Amino acid sequence: MDFLKIDNGSNQLQVAVQGDGPVILCVHGWPELWYSWRHQIHHFSERGYRVAAMDVRGYGGSSKPDAISAYTMQELTSDVAAVARALSDQPVVLFGHDWGAPIVWNTALRHPEAVRAVAGLSVPYMPAGEASFLDIARAIYPDRFFYQLYFQAEGVVEAEVEADFASALRKIYFSLSGDAPADDWLKHKPKDASLLDALVDPDPFPAWMTPEDLDVYVQAFSQSGFRGPINRYRAQDIDALESAPIRGKLIEQPACFIGGDRDAVRHFVPQGDMYADPGAACADFRGATIIPKVGHWVQQEAPAATNAALDQFLKGL
Repeated sequence: MDFLKIDNGSNQLQVAVQGDGPVILCVHGWPELWYSWRHQIHHFSERGYRVAAMDVRGYGGSSKPDAISAYTMQELTSDVAAVARALSDQPVVLFGHDWGAPIVWNTALRHPEAVRAVAGLSVPYMPAGEASFLDIARAIYPDRFFYQLYFQAEGVVEAEVEADFASALRKIYFSLSGDAPADDWLKHKPKDASLLDALVDPDPFPAWMTPEDLDVYVQAFSQSGFRGPINRYRAQDIDALESAPIRGKLIEQPACFIGGDRDAVRHFVPQGDMYADPGAACADFRGATIIPKVGHWVQQEAPAATNAALDQFLKGL
């Protein structure tokens, strides 16, 4: 595997690359790394693709600007487009998970010439509107804890997580996994609770993430800190102000969705199911795969099933 450094203006992106052939570019979410795609890198590089997985701005070996405004969707999609153009003269296929899913959906809208097709994992495409998701969350969770609202005070969650990265990451990864109680991440906590309150630190951790895997994340975050990753959540109000050019637009490229049936994301809006119609705003939707007994970290918890769904999507292009 090679590690490349690709510039986008004053920012530099670290990209892991393996294989030869048409490019697949993978974009991770919070709190992850290029390493979150290790199973896909191995699988698809053996099947005739050049598979690239980038560290998103703020993470790992990529630049970590301090300003919240450096983490808007407009900025992050420009990073993805810059990496795509550096790796290929032709449009590339994008895979995105968690925040990486909105990033790749929006890259398809903002930089359509660079994108051949899009697979979103865990977060379906939802067209931008005048309100940010933070506005919606403030209305939905006025009197109880919701992590994205807790993240808005600068330095608070950073101090909480950075006190013990290993324990914090185990708790976060477990709570959102299919091994935890249903919707554990959304358990009722008082509004003044902290992120890690009432989260379980499992011993042993479920087998889908080995101690060696976990150590890759712990070492990376111990060096980079949490401000950049959390700034993505803080930038959502700016996103709404900058969304006018893409507001309400459909995804025109071939698209698919993959999620775990125990992913708490589907219930971010109480009594709703965000996975009920994940292709509603895609003009060329090729289908959804909901994997049973799996939580949020779908490509790590169920790599074989995820890769099979992605194989099917790629064969149809």
